Amino acid sequence: MRLLLLRFSAIGDVAMTVPVVKALAEAYPSDTIIIASRPFAKAFYDGVAKNIEFRPFDLKAPRYKGLLGMEHLYRDLAALQPDRVADLHDVLRTKYARLRFMLSGTPVAHINKHRSGRRALTRQHNKQLTQQPTSFEKYRDVLLRLDFSFSLPADTHTPTLDLSAHTPSPACQQLADDTAHAIGLAPFAAHEGKIYPIDLMEEVIAQLVDRHPTLRILLFGGGKRDEEVFSRWESRWPNVIFASRHCSGMRDELYIMRRLKCMVSMDSGNMHLASLVATPVVSVWGATHPLAGFMGWGQKADDVISLPLDCRPCSIYGNKPCAKGDYPCMRGIKPEAIVAAVEGHLPTVR
Repeated sequence: MRLLLLRFSAIGDVAMTVPVVKALAEAYPSDTIIIASRPFAKAFYDGVAKNIEFRPFDLKAPRYKGLLGMEHLYRDLAALQPDRVADLHDVLRTKYARLRFMLSGTPVAHINKHRSGRRALTRQHNKQLTQQPTSFEKYRDVLLRLDFSFSLPADTHTPTLDLSAHTPSPACQQLADDTAHAIGLAPFAAHEGKIYPIDLMEEVIAQLVDRHPTLRILLFGGGKRDEEVFSRWESRWPNVIFASRHCSGMRDELYIMRRLKCMVSMDSGNMHLASLVATPVVSVWGATHPLAGFMGWGQKADDVISLPLDCRPCSIYGNKPCAKGDYPCMRGIKPEAIVAAVEGHLPTVR
């Protein structure tokens, strides 16, 4: 049996497929599981299971542009000769591909995004604060409909990824060797509604540095905005280090994250990266909410930092403008609350 799984989205969404696919691969060791995703996701699947094949698709390539590009994508996917297809994404490209597979007689199932529950959770009035199915549960449900019966792992404290065979770059290894008293910090996200204000995050760093002089704070992120802020913080505090600058790829970042006491992250991809290596995450939530189902794998509700405002959550992805204009859901969170949560993971650091 050759099973093809489709998920071409952002880092966090793809990272959440890994615990599910690993459990599936272990339950069906004689079947071949083909992961079709963006090239970056290869870092998630190297060495996960012998019966997993990763196939990268650069959807920004000219071959996959426009209507003809969707047909090209289908043909390239069909060349993998799957017996069944699981669409874990449910966007225009994958809808087209699965339609073509169905017309060819290949069994197909797709994700149910539970949009009605999401609308009830995020609407302005009469919100229904009900836990929505997690991404892990929704991915598994797709596979159940294709007659793959398996359970999600009960042990969420063991790393999903095994990095023992990874050879980090020299700069990464040097940084990793000095993480005995270190935490991670990933302060940015794709949308403003998911970013803790930078001036308040600087107060978090200042308090941690003052209270724990030997603590190292490793910064994770990329892009021009991240680099500008991180360079400023590095120059201000000697124990604050732009870790991503020392890494050669995502496996290096995961290698360092595995050694941290905890990670401080927004509702963003870095929360899910840390989760894959079983590092505790102090997650900060503003416009979004864990009830939407995007909590990191194995993470604890006690490590969630948020405010019980009537207006939140207002968005599933944090991409809607704030109705009040200034994101009180984020600005109202005291730096001391984040510091206290971090200190819960630093019993020996002073």
